[in-house]
Amino acid sequence: MEAVKTRQRFTYADYAKWETDERFELIDGVPLAMAAPSRKHQGISMELGGQLHSFLKGKPGKVYAAPFDVRLNGAGDDDDTVVQPDLVVICDESKLDDKGCNGVPDLIVEILSPSDQRRDKVLKFNKYLQAGVREYWIVDPAGQTVDVHILEDGRYYTTAYTDTDTAPVHVLNGCGVTLADVFA
Repeated sequence: MEAVKTRQRFTYADYAKWETDERFELIDGVPLAMAAPSRKHQGISMELGGQLHSFLKGKPGKVYAAPFDVRLNGAGDDDDTVVQPDLVVICDESKLDDKGCNGVPDLIVEILSPSDQRRDKVLKFNKYLQAGVREYWIVDPAGQTVDVHILEDGRYYTTAYTDTDTAPVHVLNGCGVTLADVFA
């Protein structure tokens, strides 16, 4: 990881060579360290991922959980933005390769942690909007809410859901997530 201290900008090719147990994301070539998720965070991820996985059985599309590299700009090894969302759904399987996803997922889910709320609510929100992510969920374990951002005409329109709701997944026609089970 000495390279991180001596260089300003990186690509996926650089990132893929790092020999470390730490997890990083690249945003515009700048490495950002990631903390390990809490047990509650992991439970939410497993339940939400499980519901999405069950819905997708026998249908086109795949769901993946972190750590899973998404080269957001679709630039392969030259991409300078590599994120590891908590969950992603990719309907266009041609974007998938042995390294992860090369391009924009259809749905990205980020589960808030106390240490990275600004990153998910501001930095990644803007990167996902700019990249054209069709649906972006921000899950708040503390408040037991989900903000669902739907891309229309170059901006996100947001609907908030609570633990008593079933949240529709707009990119998966007919799919709804039972939030009582997610936050149980």
